[in-house]
Amino acid sequence: MRYPEPNLNIVSWQQAEVSLRQIREQVFMQEQSVPAELEWDGLDAEAKHLLLNIGQQPVACARLLPTQHLGRMAVLPEWRGKGLGRRLMQCAIDYAQHHAWHAIHISAQIQAQGFYQRFGFTVTSEPYLDAGIWHCDMRLQISPA
Repeated sequence: MRYPEPNLNIVSWQQAEVSLRQIREQVFMQEQSVPAELEWDGLDAEAKHLLLNIGQQPVACARLLPTQHLGRMAVLPEWRGKGLGRRLMQCAIDYAQHHAWHAIHISAQIQAQGFYQRFGFTVTSEPYLDAGIWHCDMRLQISPA
């Protein structure tokens, strides 16, 4: 089955709160049992968000904080394995280069560590539990655009 071309935009929380909440609630809170008080950490309003739609349907997102931290990267289950995570990551790297970031920092779920390593991220911490899920800190050095 052919799908419409993905539409990836950089948005503010105020522009896309409903869509961002929908994706993150399904992936993090329902699927991974992250408690609401951890998911809604009060940092969304200061962040830029990547929002990927297929047609009019929001299917993936990520959050870019001014502290050069990428997080809250999520793809709805039925859309995984279609390259959407790679598109989000490339957009995040492009954003970081354009905004003269020195690095991108992430708190990666251990099961996704290989995904991030394919983009050049390196592990910078020992594994730790966050919201009941094993994570490690990772970093990608950014070259100027």
